[in-house]
Amino acid sequence: MVDLQAETVPQLPAEFNKAIEEIRAKLQVENAAPELCSPKVGIVCGSGLSGLGDVLKSKVLVPYAEVEGFGTSTVPGHKSALAFGFLSGGEGQKDVPVVAMLGRFHPYEGHAFATVVFPIRVMKLLGVQKIIITNAAGSLNPKIPVGTSKLAIVVIHDHLALPNLSGFNALLGPVLAPPFDTRFVPVSSAYSFELRKAVFKAAYDLQFPSHFLAEGTYAWVSGPTYESPAEGRLLRAAGADVVGMSTVPEVVAAKQAGMDVVVLSLVTNPVVIPETYRSARAEVEAEIAGKPVEEVKEEEVSHEEVLTISRLRGDDMKRLVARLVQLIN
Repeated sequence: MVDLQAETVPQLPAEFNKAIEEIRAKLQVENAAPELCSPKVGIVCGSGLSGLGDVLKSKVLVPYAEVEGFGTSTVPGHKSALAFGFLSGGEGQKDVPVVAMLGRFHPYEGHAFATVVFPIRVMKLLGVQKIIITNAAGSLNPKIPVGTSKLAIVVIHDHLALPNLSGFNALLGPVLAPPFDTRFVPVSSAYSFELRKAVFKAAYDLQFPSHFLAEGTYAWVSGPTYESPAEGRLLRAAGADVVGMSTVPEVVAAKQAGMDVVVLSLVTNPVVIPETYRSARAEVEAEIAGKPVEEVKEEEVSHEEVLTISRLRGDDMKRLVARLVQLIN
């Protein structure tokens, strides 16, 4: 008799085992410390924040190109490698083994969702239990400043993901084998309260001014276009504080896998939401009447602006993440 139930048990695709084998083989060739083969903390580095890899001790880089199932990050400011190493919290603090993604994958690059979340799932299979996800984000909330003279890091407590609600969800598709076998994943508790508390404790330890950090809701949009004023108003009215083109697929995949998640958004630019629109009619009527027309420069956001602020405030983010790792390990 054929056991139909046995035939329907889902299996992990072969590329997962292959990826783990290739990563551990690379670590072995580089004589990495045994602890680095099973790190308990994972970090996803957002735009301009991949410099975190520079502060790792005993660092071993594993290029994405050498790992089965990994894509290539094509966004400026993103590298394409996993960095294994130890994060030190300073004198008298223990060294904590971590793995950091130096560059992530976005659907707007043409990556399938299976590729976007593949590194998160590989981290889980390596032993990662807690994951710190960082990103660069635009501010929708006028009370949250851009990170220039005032550092603005938003500790995310919720998300608004319009793509998730309209058929663009990272968990679409067949159910995989454990630990990725939960079909209906609750995301109301996706952002660990204990890890969020630890962020503020880390900021206190580092003597960051209280205004450096805020709490808020992250809106995920597919990109790669920046938001129109009307879209910005919609997201703001819906309760979002910052907006970006990443993170939520990774959060959802990590939650499905049973990982504790904390997200830190570095605010790099204000979303352009003018109070009123420039009137073409009014300007034409003024020109016809011979009245002077004031020259108006229309605001735009650029990726260069995002990278500039990320570089300026990257050291503070690195210090915060390093201290946070000490507290949660």
